[in-house]
Formats: sequence, structure tokens, C-alpha cells
Amino acid sequence: MKLHWLLTGLLAVVPRDTNALQIRRDTPRDQLQYDAHYFNQKINHFPGSGRFAKPTLGNGTFTQRYYFDTSYYKPGGPVYLYISGETSGPSRFSNLRTGIIQILMEATNGLGVILENRYYGDSYPFNTSTTDELLFLTTNQTIADNAYFAQNAVFPGIEGDLTAPGTPWILYGGSLAGAQTALSIKVHGDVLYGGIASSAPIKVSVGYPEWYNPIQKYAPQDCVTRINNIVDKFDLLVAKKHTKAIKEFKALFGLEVLTDNRDFAAAIADPIGNPGFYHSNTWQELNWNSTYGSRDFFYFCGNVSDIDAPEDIAQVDYALANYTKGEPWVGLGSYANYIKRYTLQLCPSGDYNSNDCWGTQNASAWASIENTSTRSYLYTSCVEQGAYIAAPKEGPALLSRVVDISYEQQWCRWAFPPGRHNKIPSSPDIGAYNDFGAFNLRADRLAFIDGDQDVWNDLCYHSNFAPPRTVSTDLQPELLITGAGHHWDSSGILDVEAEPQFIREAHKWQIKTVKKWLKDFDAWKKSKKL
Repeated sequence: MKLHWLLTGLLAVVPRDTNALQIRRDTPRDQLQYDAHYFNQKINHFPGSGRFAKPTLGNGTFTQRYYFDTSYYKPGGPVYLYISGETSGPSRFSNLRTGIIQILMEATNGLGVILENRYYGDSYPFNTSTTDELLFLTTNQTIADNAYFAQNAVFPGIEGDLTAPGTPWILYGGSLAGAQTALSIKVHGDVLYGGIASSAPIKVSVGYPEWYNPIQKYAPQDCVTRINNIVDKFDLLVAKKHTKAIKEFKALFGLEVLTDNRDFAAAIADPIGNPGFYHSNTWQELNWNSTYGSRDFFYFCGNVSDIDAPEDIAQVDYALANYTKGEPWVGLGSYANYIKRYTLQLCPSGDYNSNDCWGTQNASAWASIENTSTRSYLYTSCVEQGAYIAAPKEGPALLSRVVDISYEQQWCRWAFPPGRHNKIPSSPDIGAYNDFGAFNLRADRLAFIDGDQDVWNDLCYHSNFAPPRTVSTDLQPELLITGAGHHWDSSGILDVEAEPQFIREAHKWQIKTVKKWLKDFDAWKKSKKL
């Protein structure tokens, strides 16, 4: 469920001869390249069902892009299907190169494949994304893609039939793709043998102020406290409708052009994480592996909590003290200085009030029907997923309380006007997720793995709101990684033993889990009379 993506380079496969494909042996593994392959996927898996029954738009197929790695494969080995989720297939290639799929392939002589989700990357059913054309972007359609692909996939250069259920297919996904992994095994477990769902949101809500809880708890507390107090003071100005003071506050950040208070609140929260599509590397982008993560959040916090700030910056803490009975806004000067020096530079046009930056109130800008990952992700949020990031209604806040769920819901109305065959609900139909079991979702050979410092964790299996997790079995295993963030287990460094202890042991647990499952595959296959 990322709203900000860190993209990696492209991979390709090169031919060894006319009958097989092989990875170049003279290329470092973390720089490997692969060719794209295309699969004829059904647009509509449910032509006789409800709202999918009438539209002729759903007739036919579309080309769904996939990539695969055979470097460790030996006949009889499993297939590992990495669910690409809310981004393009190429941006997930690190998982084939050095990450969790590479780790599992090497341990079990498996083949790895990345399947790009419908409506992402190059896998769009239509040339545009109107409301009607987005009708087929649903959880049920997406997980049906996974099963249909597994039953019909072809891997050029590999002899034999590797389709499911005759071959063990084991899925892995993180974030939104983690939820899709879990639901794929729950619904299509007769085809798909097993799955590992990492940081998977399985119990969603329309609003999700809990996104900030791990930051509030685990981030440097001097930084957190300063931001909490600044937010409180700003919200007091808003409550008193002190227009002059609000304008002065915005000007300190160089953002007086943002007349909507919610846009302004989201802009100054950008280094922390905010509703919509933030520009900074936030707490969510932290990672144990520096190749795929960023420490920008800590640079930001270090600035906000700087006790040796230059005098001209420190004096800004008193710029609004006359509105708070002489009390300084401690840290305001350093906070505003960081936003002006670093965050505003992330808006290349310099038009901070545009939809490309932090302005969201131009309704017509949301109406573009161009195929983009942003539009696809927003549609899923509006229709099924919800989880709108909002400020908490009580307690300390890192985001101003002017931001509530209506802020994101308005974008849904503007972006997706009613079509002939499809219209979005007035509020997300979160039952599309939660009706599969929510926090009680279970399936054989479905593993859940989460990080306790993940901003999305309270929607996941190990949520603080879930029942106590006290029993892990071979068929229904689970693991909470202490000190880990958003699907940190997906990254690797080609040497499990050299990884930090908490990641190393998680990867060893995943290897053992999958090996146990594979030992039972022949018995499972026999029970299915395959």
C-alpha cells in the first residue's frame, strides 16, 4: 500500500540458444536483465456475475506482462510468483535479483516469476482508464488473474509443464500485493499451493489515522514532541479562525500560495508522510537495506530537533509567539527551514498549488483518463480499499487535524464521474476486503509476516486491534519481526548469513516454512487426484 515508490532498474533474459534461456554469467546478479513476456489474460473472469454480466467491455483478453528467472531452476522445483501490486513489474525486479524470490529459488531449486497487476505498468486492458473501463479493477478480478495465469503460464526455454496445480506455485506479495496473495490462497487454494503475505492489509477501514502511530511511538521523541506541539498551535489558530496568523504561519514555510489549509497541512507533513501521493522519502521508505531504503526521515527529524540551529533560524520560533501568549513555537524555525530548503525542491515546476505538487483543489486536474498507476491506485482506494490517511481525532498528532477522510473522498468524486456501466460508491465498499475474514483470515499454507514498526501494521495480521497471536503452525504460520518496517523481508543481499539478525532469522524462517510445505506437495497432489 505504498503511496510513494522507489523504482529499481530493468531486468532482461538473454538467449543461450534457440531452445533455452539463461542469465548472463558475466553480469553481477544485482544487475541482471530480463526480457518481458506477455500473457493473454481475461478482462472479465465473471461474465455471468452481477455488475460484470452486462458490459461488453469485458469481452476478450488483454496482454499481461510478466518476467521470470530460471537461474536456480531444476526440474521438479516449485514456481514462485511475486505479485507486483500497485506498481510496474520492472520496479519489483530487485526481488528476482537479490530479494526474497532469489532467496527461495536458491534454497529450493525454484523458478521465479513476477506478474504485473492489471491496470499497472504495461498491463492495461484498455487504452484509457475511464470509470467504465476501470470496472474490472477489483480484488476478485485481480486474484483470479493469479490463478488463471498459474494454470496457463508458459516459460520459453523451459521444458515440461510447470502449470498449477500439477506444479507447486507459491505466491509472495508485500503491502497491497500481500493482501492479494492472502486472498488468492484463500479463494484459489485448490490451484495455488501456498503463499507468504507480507505487511498485508487484511482488515481495512475507510479512515486510517493509525498510520502515524509507529512514527509517534518509535521516531526520535524530541522531534516528535516538537512537531506535535507545532501542530497543536496551528490547529488552535484554525479553530479560532485567526486568518492573519495562519497566513503568517504558511509564509514561514514558503507555502502561502496554498490557500486550502488541508493542502498546506499535507505539504508540511510531506517528509513524515501525508494523504495522497507524497514526494519525500518518509518513515515508510526506511529499510534495513540501504540500497532500497532512505534515511531522509532521520535527516528531517535531526533538523527539526536541532539544538544548535543558527540564530536567524532559532529566532523564527518566536515569530508567532504573540498568538500563543508569548510561548515560542519550539523547533518551528528548523522545521520551516527544512521544508523550504529540501521539500519544496521536490516540486520541479515551482507551482506548489498544482496537482503535481501539493494543490489538490483543481477538480478538473483529477479528471484525466490517462492510464497511470496513480489513477489505478486511487480508484482501488475509492472503491474497495479506503485506508484514507487522516489525522487522529484525539491525542497527539503529526498531521494537522484539518485533514479528515473527506479530504481524500473529494478526489474520488472528481476523478471518477459516473459512467454508463460503473459508478463509484459514496464511500469505499471495504467489505470487498473484510468479508474474506479480516483479522480472522486463515488458509492452509498461508503465512503472514509483518513488522511492528510498519505504518500499515494496524491493518495487518499482527495489528494491535487483532486477536492475540499466540499459535503458529506449519500449515498456518505467522511471524512478527520486531524492529522492522513495511515488508522489510522482501529485500536481500545474496548472503542470508550476513544479514542483520532480525532479517536473517526471518528469511531462514521463510525458507523452512516453504520447505515444509514442499515436502507435503506430493500427498496434496495425490489428494486432488492430479
